[in-house]
Amino acid sequence: MASRGDSKSTVAPLVLGYALCSSLLAVINKYAITKFMYPGLLTALQYATSAVGVWVLGKFGLLHHDPFTWPTARKFLPAAVIFYLAIFTNTNLLKHANVDTFIVFRSSTPLFVAIADTMFRKQPWPSKYTFSSLILILAGAIGYVSSDSGFNITAYSWAMAYLITITTEMVYIKHIVSSLGLNTWGYVLYNNFISLLLSPFFCIVTGEITEIYAAISKSERFLNIETISSVALSCIFGLAISFFGFAARRAISATAFTVTGVVNKFLTVVINVLIWDKHASPSGLFYLILTLIGGVAYQQSTAKAPAVSSQVSTNEDVKLTEKVGSDNDLSQTDEESGLLKATK
Repeated sequence: MASRGDSKSTVAPLVLGYALCSSLLAVINKYAITKFMYPGLLTALQYATSAVGVWVLGKFGLLHHDPFTWPTARKFLPAAVIFYLAIFTNTNLLKHANVDTFIVFRSSTPLFVAIADTMFRKQPWPSKYTFSSLILILAGAIGYVSSDSGFNITAYSWAMAYLITITTEMVYIKHIVSSLGLNTWGYVLYNNFISLLLSPFFCIVTGEITEIYAAISKSERFLNIETISSVALSCIFGLAISFFGFAARRAISATAFTVTGVVNKFLTVVINVLIWDKHASPSGLFYLILTLIGGVAYQQSTAKAPAVSSQVSTNEDVKLTEKVGSDNDLSQTDEESGLLKATK
């Protein structure tokens, strides 16, 4: 929350920067993957930008992160693998589907997280209000899929893979990470640097390295100005949302930050519709909005929980994406950027 000494001239740029990064990032990533169709290499470049960016900013004293040590990295490895898979499936989803499809599946995660928490972590069933919001999310998602005239089995396969990995991350990984005692920027550094080290392995396993080699051998000019600028923009925005997301969270109240995140999702939909034809049909957009409304209702219902049960530990109170949860306190930022996940 901003202190009394914080001027509007200081807070406003932070909120505006977060709003721009959050609302534009999914569209920018979609644009980048249409110009540079190598999701593994694209995410590797994004990881490198975020990891190096945090390290450099730390050297200049602009932020503080935990020192990188290999013993801690080994403990963090399971979280990094799941994070990598979430971002990898996210990028492939954007490659084969439009931004609206991504938003629908990302907004559906509370439903699956609630089910997983109840079935595997023995958490109580959601309240009636929360359950109703989850049903609204489900109805919107089903309606969106049924109205998608361009249904693509490849796209929806990646969507399901993304949904599974990000649900796993939200349910289990946050507990692994919390036990390490890393601060926010330490988390970002470990997550992105370890994911960068994992990138070559996945590029080889998926066969993407062969595609890249073939493109180079044929002298295909995929490294033109438009491609380079789109990739660079996605990398810069991925790091920028980390900075603006955390800075805005400190500068304004939690409620204001949540409202900003909700508005950003709707702005993403509007921007995506206005700039090109890579968006859903009118009926698809209706169900997308329905899903987002369900997400808003879910956020409000869960926000009331601490008042009812004030004895819950802080580890259980906060989810850090859309990232961010998503979305993520860390999760809030993550869900939106994919580069920061607390997911995610």
